Amino acid sequence: MAEMKTKLNDGDVIAFLNSVENEQRKKDSFIVLEMMKELTGKEPKMWGDSIVGFDSYHYVYASGREGDWMKIGFSPRKQALTLYLKAGYEERIPELLERLGKHKTGKGCLYIKKMEDVETDVLREMIVESLAEYE
Repeated sequence: MAEMKTKLNDGDVIAFLNSVENEQRKKDSFIVLEMMKELTGKEPKMWGDSIVGFDSYHYVYASGREGDWMKIGFSPRKQALTLYLKAGYEERIPELLERLGKHKTGKGCLYIKKMEDVETDVLREMIVESLAEYE
């Protein structure tokens, strides 16, 4: 079985975020960093070389494949700020997505171009709902 490439490591979260070239994306990343720190009560950790994650859980698939992954996280990608929420969130909280503002979604990912495009209180609620799925 192939080993997971994106793993928890000792990388410096602040140095990583400070290295983001797009100034708006860097600023937005620090906003999300503080939001996720507050809502999880956890310190951020680097996952791979480009994802900031909070907390972790162990999963086992029916196929026998297993591993560890962050409960929530984000990455300041070139195209958008990518937030990693609990898979399937789109089906569980469609009303929040409708109220969020300008965004795109993918498998467990939420893509935001600029934080000013979204309602911060709705994003906070989405993060809380995503975290509750692990309880």
